[in-house]
Amino acid sequence: MSKRTAILISGGGSNMVTLVQSMVGDHPARPCLVLANDPGAGGLDKAAALGVPTAVVDHRPFGRDRAGFEGELSRVLAAHAPDIICLAGFMRVLTPDFVTRWQGRMLNIHPSLLPKYPGLHTHARALGAGDAEAGCSVHEVTAELDGGPILGQARVPVLPGDTPDSLSARVLMQEHRLYPMVLRRFADGDRSRIDI
Repeated sequence: MSKRTAILISGGGSNMVTLVQSMVGDHPARPCLVLANDPGAGGLDKAAALGVPTAVVDHRPFGRDRAGFEGELSRVLAAHAPDIICLAGFMRVLTPDFVTRWQGRMLNIHPSLLPKYPGLHTHARALGAGDAEAGCSVHEVTAELDGGPILGQARVPVLPGDTPDSLSARVLMQEHRLYPMVLRRFADGDRSRIDI
């Protein structure tokens, strides 16, 4: 029985596309939903073109009511009965209540070598620190922001003259390699860490 996988996005959805395209053949998971918090997210059209059901829970009408937003998010997710939830550029910080409800089933990709640089502006922070390498991490989602168990990392060298944009582009290429690998292993019940 394939693991039903929901993917949460906020923007263009490039990681979502690589995940959806990887879930074919003997892959132990299949996409069941792409859910965005922004009705203008470019990834929604890409998901629809790939034949994946889509939904939107716009966070803006909820204002500061995070519990209301997350309640609706959970309601839509539950209707699609996912076994796994992949955060793929989902730009909302989730509360401990939401995380607890779905804990053990949620993955996230983050553009740094965690535990370095949780949160935003990771590439600028790596460059500012003079780091020799950067990269990305896939981790289980826990109540601690970007703090769950790391399931995989990919590294890239920081090159002379790098800018946050040039470094981001190289890291993104590795995100597209790493996230599908980790998802496949996770769907198979393998939570051991891989490094590429």
